[in-house]
Amino acid sequence: MKFENLSLDFFRRDARKVAEDLLGKIIVRNYMGYKLTGRIVETEAYVGKIDKASHAYNYKKTTRTEPLFKSAGIAYVYKIYGMYNCMNIVTGCEGDPQGVLIRAIEPIEGIEVMSENRFNKPFTKLKPREILNLTSGPGKLCIALNIDKSLNTHSILSEELSLYADDFKDFKIVYSKRIGIDYAEEAKDFLWRYYIEGNKYVSVIDKKSSL
Repeated sequence: MKFENLSLDFFRRDARKVAEDLLGKIIVRNYMGYKLTGRIVETEAYVGKIDKASHAYNYKKTTRTEPLFKSAGIAYVYKIYGMYNCMNIVTGCEGDPQGVLIRAIEPIEGIEVMSENRFNKPFTKLKPREILNLTSGPGKLCIALNIDKSLNTHSILSEELSLYADDFKDFKIVYSKRIGIDYAEEAKDFLWRYYIEGNKYVSVIDKKSSL
């Protein structure tokens, strides 16, 4: 199987296109001698200038959202509910706040470490439901991969955090509404969530979505 590094040019595009093209790509997290990898199976796009669901809607720049205004190809890590980390990848042009939320991955390598990170027990001790919940959500995958605020603004083309393409291309993409943004007025209806049809690690299956 051939692996190819993603370039910065890959991320210097509209978040909606990047979010779609990230499906099927491999994310690699290296820390403390562990190599944890997974295939991206679900993403969401956020485009600050027109998107009321974006933290940087209408170019709102704060200490929290500042990474979204930087050059593409860095991580934007933030907390939700004051306790769970989520990771976006900054896209587009510098000064134009856009990002892609990594919502779910399918574990590939380092599953034992992911299990200990998530559930504090070996993978062999996990129940079937726990296995499916290992990385099937943005907060869950950050716990499993040990992604925290220390990686905020960190390059996603580095030794600690990187992305690759392989020959995995034979899948269908589902286009759906994003999760948990009912406050976002018309933006809540944008079909800016993308996931691989039939993948069991997708966080939410929307039967009314379009293919």
